[in-house]
Amino acid sequence: MTDTFNPDLLAGKVAFVAGASSGINLRVAQRYAAAGAKVMVISRSEDKIAAAARTITDAGHDAIGMACDVRDYAKVVEAFAHCRDQFGEIDIVLSGAAGNFLAPAIGMSANAFKTVIDIDLLGTFNVLHASFQHLRKPGASLVSITAGQAVRPMMYQVHACAAKAGVNQITKCLAMEWGPAGIRVNAVSPGPIGDTEGMARLAPNDDYAKASKARIPLRDWGTKDDIGDACLWLASDAARYVSGAIINVDGGSELGDAGGDALTVPER
Repeated sequence: MTDTFNPDLLAGKVAFVAGASSGINLRVAQRYAAAGAKVMVISRSEDKIAAAARTITDAGHDAIGMACDVRDYAKVVEAFAHCRDQFGEIDIVLSGAAGNFLAPAIGMSANAFKTVIDIDLLGTFNVLHASFQHLRKPGASLVSITAGQAVRPMMYQVHACAAKAGVNQITKCLAMEWGPAGIRVNAVSPGPIGDTEGMARLAPNDDYAKASKARIPLRDWGTKDDIGDACLWLASDAARYVSGAIINVDGGSELGDAGGDALTVPER
């Protein structure tokens, strides 16, 4: 993790990060903490979330963790109350819990579809809805992690496409409803992120990696720090007039397949 930002950027603020046992969301939590925020992290596994919280406290920052399934609204309410009791009013909420797998629609059970909808879509609603009474108003910043599938149909991803499209709309609807209270609501849409378990599965060798990068306009994968920095900006006062936005941090991936040499001008 690089430290190229102001370590006091979020000083005095409190952040709540859902789905933070590993990967992108843990890196976001670490970025918030390194920028001065007190951080609470939640995820389903008690052992994993305790270990995640330790990565933050071992670095000399304030953090607590709690096992919590975002599909359980009562448990999410309990987690926010605990965060408020420990740290005070909440300034920043990141909702990032997600589930996904590749499967053709005809081969997917209704329960499998529902599982992803419940984690990604219902979970996002639960986290943002339960946060409201504990937020600093005005001034709070809510950020959800969405995905390109929200706007770009993909084979074998009907469940994720439906769920993330809903996350985008939750983001925009709440930005409209909660804006008068001074609450900003945005989302970050990551592209291919190289230093994650997901990309390790999708591109298990150099040939797959090369082919993947060749389709991206910037010809490279992103990093967890790229997502962390975008979420850090949205949480900061530097983004005080940004709300209802879906920020693509994807190297241009959402624009479509950019294979070939874009610098070569075709003959007329």
